[in-house]
Amino acid sequence: MFYYVLKYVLLGPLLRLLFRPRIEGLEHIPADGAAIIAGNHLSFSDHFLMPAILKRRITFLAKAEYFTGPGLKGRLTAFFFRGAGQIPVDRSGKEAGRAAIREGLGVLAKDELLGIYPEGTRSHDGRLYKGKVGVAVMAIRAQVPVVPCAMVGTFEIQPPGQVVPRVKRVTIRFGEPMEFARYAGLENEKAAVRAVTDEIMYAILGLSGQEYVDRYAAEVKAEQAKAEPARKFPRPRR
Repeated sequence: MFYYVLKYVLLGPLLRLLFRPRIEGLEHIPADGAAIIAGNHLSFSDHFLMPAILKRRITFLAKAEYFTGPGLKGRLTAFFFRGAGQIPVDRSGKEAGRAAIREGLGVLAKDELLGIYPEGTRSHDGRLYKGKVGVAVMAIRAQVPVVPCAMVGTFEIQPPGQVVPRVKRVTIRFGEPMEFARYAGLENEKAAVRAVTDEIMYAILGLSGQEYVDRYAAEVKAEQAKAEPARKFPRPRR
């Protein structure tokens, strides 16, 4: 219930008014039945802009940290994300990927739309990074179409670290549904899921026009974070 209050009364109309999103390819979203919407992830705003323009409800897999904050603020944030159709997924440990897949398959089993960001995290520099294979495992196992999606301009309105987004027009672009029936039964084959994932990422790249980096975003972020103290505090010369 709260999802539809947010979408049609509280948040949706405000987002459409402020950002006046251009919508391209909306006809590619199935009118019914299960499907995966796989997109790039440039901004915190992505979580809310896409649901605001879709006719159908969409459920996203979101990092568990959004649901576990302390105090009143943490509880309100968790309530808001759950109401907005987000499912918490713990991204740490060996079971993280399996948990995300279980949750996603549960959504698809109910003939609903599942939203996922194959990069696994927001892009810190506006580039498109290598996709994780969970999206392929779910698409093959559930035998559902994957609709590629590109958010264009959301990095500029709310880059990492910016709390209040800039008011600027954005574009949300959907591509044609992708079917992977030819891979049926191969969701445990590394080569198959890698091929499917790369095909999905290539479709997203074609829609977004981003620069592509053939590495995982989390790895690049970790390397840069490790190097940052060295730049701030260089070792003294001997």
